[in-house]
Amino acid sequence: MTFQKRLSFLIALDSFIVLTAIYASYFLLHPQLSVFKTPTLIISSVVLLLSHHIYAGVYRLYKKAWEYASIPELLAIVKAVSFSIMTAALIQMIIDFDIYIRALAITWMLHVLLIGGSRFAWRMFRDRVVNKAADKKRTLIIGAGSGGMMVARQLLHNQEAELKPVAFIDDDKKKQRLEYLGLSVAGKTNQIKEVVEKYNIEHIIIAIPSLSKKELNRIFLECSSTKVKTQIMPMFEDIVTGKISVNQFRDVQVEDLLGREPVELDLESISNSITGKTILVTGAGGSIGSEICRQVSKFKPKKLLLLGHGENSIYSIDMELRNKYKDKFGIIPVIADVQDRARIFEVMEVHKPNMVYHAAAHKHVPLMEFNPKEAVKNNVIGTKNVAEASDTFGVSTFVLISSDKAVNPTNVMGSTKRIAEMVVQELAKTSKTKFVAVRFGNVLGSRGSVIPLFKRQIQAGGPVTVTHPEMTRYFMTIPEASRLVMQAGALARGGEIFVLDMGEPVKIVDLARNLITLSGYSIEEIGIRFSGIRPGEKMFEELLNENEVHPVPVFPKIFIGKAVESEFEKVRGLIETYEVTVDGKLKEVVLSLANKKAVGKKMKVVGS
Repeated sequence: MTFQKRLSFLIALDSFIVLTAIYASYFLLHPQLSVFKTPTLIISSVVLLLSHHIYAGVYRLYKKAWEYASIPELLAIVKAVSFSIMTAALIQMIIDFDIYIRALAITWMLHVLLIGGSRFAWRMFRDRVVNKAADKKRTLIIGAGSGGMMVARQLLHNQEAELKPVAFIDDDKKKQRLEYLGLSVAGKTNQIKEVVEKYNIEHIIIAIPSLSKKELNRIFLECSSTKVKTQIMPMFEDIVTGKISVNQFRDVQVEDLLGREPVELDLESISNSITGKTILVTGAGGSIGSEICRQVSKFKPKKLLLLGHGENSIYSIDMELRNKYKDKFGIIPVIADVQDRARIFEVMEVHKPNMVYHAAAHKHVPLMEFNPKEAVKNNVIGTKNVAEASDTFGVSTFVLISSDKAVNPTNVMGSTKRIAEMVVQELAKTSKTKFVAVRFGNVLGSRGSVIPLFKRQIQAGGPVTVTHPEMTRYFMTIPEASRLVMQAGALARGGEIFVLDMGEPVKIVDLARNLITLSGYSIEEIGIRFSGIRPGEKMFEELLNENEVHPVPVFPKIFIGKAVESEFEKVRGLIETYEVTVDGKLKEVVLSLANKKAVGKKMKVVGS
């Protein structure tokens, strides 16, 4: 129905109601037919009709969406009716100096009842008949607070929604057995399974925006035991800014279940170090490198250099950034290998970057066990080339992407990362460039990480392979890893190793179970098989060893390690002789060198 047709219908309906109300009230008091011919009644009817339409316009009764009517709409009706009755009383007093109070009181009640009833009848018809006719999934909403009310109201009033809320779950004792929007609070979060069975629930929505990651993990585990699809409501900020609507629920992601709140950034200091500057990112086509490019782009650098060895990956991130940022700043794709010293020096000399994020590296532990020379060539020699070029051409800050595997390393990859740290720490002693390193745990969703592997295995019907039931790792998301790199660059003084407080380590087998459940399967359907620890792997990882620990964080949830003295002459010897060293001997050398003065017990890093 168009607005004009809707307006005409409501005006006609209200005119009928107004006249019916006033004549009915007079007839109830004076059943004689002659009452309908009195001048006072006729004039009052006309006045009441005109004043009603005037006040209906003032209080916008004809513009309200009555299918969503509630208390504010009822108050608007009461105000419009009351003022129109008062106007009619004033006219009666002017005509014959008397007011028919009882008749007007009855008119007021009939007026409110009929006007309000006509409006709310449509809402009831829509809620009870139109919406009920659709085949909707019975939905349990976890959280009877503001978020839950918003979700329930949206689902109840949205004819297009596929979900039908039937009950709430909330841990607040005061809310138990109460009803909100006609839905009862059926229990607490530890009773989810029982409530699902009792109400024949087909869908669950977690609607508590303030929920911590740890609590979300606990609630999701309760939901996963029901085998009912579980989703989470959008963030309030996204709803308010219009990015998404209330009923655009998303699936729970693995990163939601890490049990750790994301690190917050000092945006001002990052902006000062990036905005208007020339930034070089090596390994720009990789998972971490490409995300660093995305994050850097938000701060409007003068020029962004995308350096990488693989042309397809560099082409991909180059086109992505060009499409999004167009002519806002210079984007220059650079095809180069960090092992090519002359090429790296050429790039530095031509573009003279202010800041370098060095993300280019070989990172796969088992592969590097079989290819130690390539690990040294890329992770050590490549780092040395980029770092020395940065020193030569006056780069302000150089940030090395390192790994938690560099702590007390038991494999070639971790050892080469630790030696790369030694290279930049040695340069930091004499260079004007601020050289720092950032250590990550495992990055969820990065190429070669367990998440893509587990997803492929689940899609193939299983089983999911886990090396050992007690294997644990620290995890972070790709955006978190990238933000930590940027924050480290802003905090850099020279020679530091920055580490994120990553909370408690996560068992790989628990991660596998969560991913199977999130994919809509049961553990029994997919299965988990233990394949045994691979060459070079540790049972657990560390972030700092006891020689590097600095007890106070330099930034909320970011720790800084003390510089550890290294025998750099031996590092130089490794660099000079690695090409002629046999693989077996090379593995021994890098392991021995990386563990020099780095023997210590397992550390747990805790933030403040």
